[in-house]
Amino acid sequence: MTKSIVHKIRNIAIVFSIAMFFSCTNDAKEVRDFLADKNLPIGEAVDINLKHTDSGRVDIKMKAPLMLDFGNRENHPYSEFPKGIKITTIEKNGDSTVIQGDYAKTYSKTNVAEIKNNVVIYNYAKKNKLETSEIFWDQKTHYFFTEKSFVFYTVSDTIYGTGFEATEDLDVWWVKNQSGVIEIKD
Repeated sequence: MTKSIVHKIRNIAIVFSIAMFFSCTNDAKEVRDFLADKNLPIGEAVDINLKHTDSGRVDIKMKAPLMLDFGNRENHPYSEFPKGIKITTIEKNGDSTVIQGDYAKTYSKTNVAEIKNNVVIYNYAKKNKLETSEIFWDQKTHYFFTEKSFVFYTVSDTIYGTGFEATEDLDVWWVKNQSGVIEIKD
């Protein structure tokens, strides 16, 4: 008699398990929408070490301890780097620029990145260095801009101010409100 009861209980458990298995029919879109409503990422990557190549030549290196993928946002999908990011761009002539900050968010539709907190951009060939609390990087036009305060170092000058724009390699730059000694060439 005990075998009969165990057998019946096992059969009931199997029927309920099968019913539950076939009743779960969430499609991928429903899951993405649910995650978007709850402001949750659809993906997470840890200890990123990315190398991008063009024609067999490494032109971008990126390192980040954590990336959260919010690509499920309908209007403004983005990737977030809450623990910081370090990007090195390498030109064909070997010149490299390093961009790093403690927090970053990059929007995939516009290709604009917002980098915050202890932002440092350094061009090794020109020895130009920018320090600021926030920078926006337009990756389509290869252009940096900020309205925050900054310190910009060149080989001969240290410039303080608020409002800065520059090409990605810090070769051509514009300062809005500056202070400090600036050497002017005739």
